[in-house]
Amino acid sequence: MKFREITDDDIPALFTVRVATHENALSREELTAMGITNESVKEKLSKTFHGWLCEVNHQVVGFAIGDKATGELWVIAVLPEHIGKGIGSRLLTLVENWLCENGCSRLWLTTDVDTNLKAYSFYRRHGWIDDQIKDNLRYMAKIIPPNC
Repeated sequence: MKFREITDDDIPALFTVRVATHENALSREELTAMGITNESVKEKLSKTFHGWLCEVNHQVVGFAIGDKATGELWVIAVLPEHIGKGIGSRLLTLVENWLCENGCSRLWLTTDVDTNLKAYSFYRRHGWIDDQIKDNLRYMAKIIPPNC
């Protein structure tokens, strides 16, 4: 298992992972309709977004990206067959630490409103709390101490 920062060359593999997830599943077409394309991800990564990925046998099996301008955990995705191996936890920690190092003390994310999904319990186990439900999305937050 190898964790490293995302580069522009990794973007196609990120989409392969993202569309393979079981929870909060989105197709490539749905992502495109939301404005999430190879080009938009590349642009975000060149500005205030940054992320890490995990490779197993040179295959991307998970990734996470945050936005230091807003403190958002923008996306975290792990291939279903690699869930439960600590990959998501390590990726989450990498993004949280980076956001903290960049001055973000209140982190936030959106997820499905269904509390029975694994994503919800995953975030709760890592110290995230419910903030609000708006537009059929659950907003969660995490307060980070100033010294990270």
